[in-house]
Amino acid sequence: MTSVKALQGVSDFGFPKEMLLMHINNIPGIRYRELLRLTALSNGVLAYHLSGLEKTSRIRVDRQRENKATRYYSISIPTQESDILRQLRNNVPRQIIKFILDHDLCTFNEIEEHLAKAASTVSWHLKRLKEAGLISVKYGGEYRLYHIMNPELVSDVIYKYNKSFVDAVVNNYTAMVEEL
Repeated sequence: MTSVKALQGVSDFGFPKEMLLMHINNIPGIRYRELLRLTALSNGVLAYHLSGLEKTSRIRVDRQRENKATRYYSISIPTQESDILRQLRNNVPRQIIKFILDHDLCTFNEIEEHLAKAASTVSWHLKRLKEAGLISVKYGGEYRLYHIMNPELVSDVIYKYNKSFVDAVVNNYTAMVEEL
């Protein structure tokens, strides 16, 4: 028999909105599908509650038209940090940013070698990071040198939210194992 709690979409965390806020606070920049999986809410119930949280200004929703990605943030996270988090939520840009932070002025070949990815992949990600204002390019002779625009802020964001990156990787791995 289905419980009343299950029918109402209520979990052990309390009401769905409180559960959603907890996940959004713990994993800033979380995507819709991740929330769907973590909460086990139906698609319609999740959309309803996220809409309510957005309308009451309890969360900030970042909708990117170019890649049709929507990310959810706590209103306590400054926009400047969420702009950095948007890039850090993806593995390859995160690796690029960390490498450039550790080595400062890096050439394309150094980044490509570190990532062990195709040149086109590295180029695409570097272009997106430059468009996002996280990196800039200096031209030094025959090389383009990449560096982080605001290394202190980027380092702070990585340090501050590092646990949420680890959790996301563990959750993705756990989900893959469960599907087997």
